[in-house]
Amino acid sequence: MTKKKIIRSKISDAEIRKLVVERLRTLPSGKQISIGNQGSFNKDELIEKVELGDSLGKKIIKVELEFLRALKKGEFFDEQEFSDN
Repeated sequence: MTKKKIIRSKISDAEIRKLVVERLRTLPSGKQISIGNQGSFNKDELIEKVELGDSLGKKIIKVELEFLRALKKGEFFDEQEFSDN
């Protein structure tokens, strides 16, 4: 059994913001997203919040990163669903 060496590099805040903005750009235009008691926002407003780095923008980034980490761990899929058995 061989061990794989995992190389981790620090991702800058600017790179994370860029990733989140690009993911937000994939949202359908004309749709509103409700964020708790903060209100409803369209895609462009969400992108602006992330780019400005205000409290809502930081929350959006946090949620996106949590989603991506969960996706990486396979938490959204039932492993049996994709097995050949």
